[in-house]
Amino acid sequence: MANKSVPGPTELPWLGSIRRIIDNPPQFFVELAQEYGDLARFTLFGQTIVLVSNPALIREVLVERVDEFPKSPRDIALLSPYLGQGLLTNNGSSHRQRRKLVQPAFHHKRIQAYGETMVAYTQELLATWHDGDVRNISEEMMRLTLYIVAKSLFYEDPAQMARIADTIGHAVRELQDVVDEDFESPWNPPLWLPTPGTRRRRALQNSLHTTIEGIIANRLAGAKDGKVEDRGDLLSMLLLSKDEDGKGLSQAEVRDEVITILLAGHETTSNALTWTFYLLAQHPAVAAKLYDEIDEVLAGRAPGVADLPNLPYTGKVIKEAMRLYPPAWMLNGRRVLADTTLGGYALHRGTDLFVSSYVMHRLPRYFDAPDEFRPERFTLEFEESLPRFAYMPFGGGPRVCIGNSFAMMEAQLILATVSSHFAPALLPGTVAVPNPQITMSVKGGLSMRLAARCAQESSLSAGGKQEELVAAGGMN
Repeated sequence: MANKSVPGPTELPWLGSIRRIIDNPPQFFVELAQEYGDLARFTLFGQTIVLVSNPALIREVLVERVDEFPKSPRDIALLSPYLGQGLLTNNGSSHRQRRKLVQPAFHHKRIQAYGETMVAYTQELLATWHDGDVRNISEEMMRLTLYIVAKSLFYEDPAQMARIADTIGHAVRELQDVVDEDFESPWNPPLWLPTPGTRRRRALQNSLHTTIEGIIANRLAGAKDGKVEDRGDLLSMLLLSKDEDGKGLSQAEVRDEVITILLAGHETTSNALTWTFYLLAQHPAVAAKLYDEIDEVLAGRAPGVADLPNLPYTGKVIKEAMRLYPPAWMLNGRRVLADTTLGGYALHRGTDLFVSSYVMHRLPRYFDAPDEFRPERFTLEFEESLPRFAYMPFGGGPRVCIGNSFAMMEAQLILATVSSHFAPALLPGTVAVPNPQITMSVKGGLSMRLAARCAQESSLSAGGKQEELVAAGGMN
């Protein structure tokens, strides 16, 4: 019996489904999966793409046959001018070797040590919040998570931290925009071509590379007997990491990983938290249950890593928010290297495969009432019953997000700290619209009115780290 052809919609010649993709990418992919099943074909500028929406087949692509389906050359070409050859843009044996060198920086015990920083910086932010204020929560969370990941990466003085944060914050917004523009364009001119667009992209590249290379050079200049001091930060681990042959990362490789961690390590968490506050404001019964748990466990004090096992509902709220609005809503495309089959369907050489966590999380065969916000669904029994790739907010397989433990711990600690003091409320008529770029943010940001949950705001204004950052022009 001949292998089946992958089904798909009727499309425009060459342009394919570009109109539907531009109009509403997440909805387009959900409709593809609902109408055509496990594999659905569409085209974009003459390129054939197949959306894979079956957990077992996703496992084949991401785990069992990973070398047959490396990252798409087009996705790498879009990101590598800025991220170099970091983990997000690397392939095959090179990726495996690089991941082994980077992995020690994300050891569980190492990650736990950053918990105090996460809480202290959140308290510093809350010291500037007051009952009745209207704040752009997406911007507040973006700034907060950026400071946390920068402090975790670089053990630097507050003034230097502020400069890093300003540069990276601007770069993240630029990167999201230019990559989105380039994905929706049939042709991207090389950076050496002198056009307004390429000048903008070269400026972004230079800003990122120059900032990070300067920090690395300063750290290496302080090495004693050729060995860099371990300051307890991620940069120290990257510079000290060696493979079995005693070979470490080059300065360019360290730079690429640092940029990747900076860009991926705060944007995703800030978006997850923004959507969490949005959903909590829409569901007062869920919010009340969250506040009851936090008040009972913490009794007004700041949370710590040791408290997380006693805050299970807080974790469920984060998991459910990331189910509905996964920050990494679409994995980088995978390229079919040779004619093959998948799930009984024929795949031709050069086809790209897409895997969308947003789509998987909205399929009713895995999640009852998939469009509803129900944190209670995440019981241990439910999670154990789910197929491995039905829920995948951090991707999966050998390329699963290396910072997933960091991100999950950070999101829970920030949510618990904020919710101990404030209950952000939506302004009348607010409807958050997804902005699906590299990550899924809220289009135009999310302004919310702060409602204080306790009368002890003044207690948040104390503390050495807070005063240092304010003096450095940090998070005000």
